[in-house]
Amino acid sequence: MSEDLRKIMLVEDDEQIAFMTVMALEEIGGFEVLHCDNGSAAIDAFDTFAPQVVLMDVMMPGMDGPDTLKALRKNPKAKKIPVIFMTAKVQAHERQGYFEIGASGVIAKPFDPLVLSQKVKDLWQAAQ
Repeated sequence: MSEDLRKIMLVEDDEQIAFMTVMALEEIGGFEVLHCDNGSAAIDAFDTFAPQVVLMDVMMPGMDGPDTLKALRKNPKAKKIPVIFMTAKVQAHERQGYFEIGASGVIAKPFDPLVLSQKVKDLWQAAQ
């Protein structure tokens, strides 16, 4: 593997979950994290921040996770960037749907903040 995972974009509308996620990724994982509280903000910030992976909620007001993923894939710079959904909706048919639209992984909510960074890193490496 030529490069290490350093930059993660988090797309999460729930402030408490976002705070806990950012803290876990920055403090435990040592990552640089940009938090966007909705899909439109993520699309707008993508080119400037240039994340190596996108960690995204599924259920968000306005543009949900799947719609945000589809919009991101229209950006040539985002075509190959792994997108990992973080969601409580993790039944088999739901997970299958995420993979069908191009997700690289799914992390179930609630998640363990102590192992979140390693899970993200593992899913990112598997997608390389």
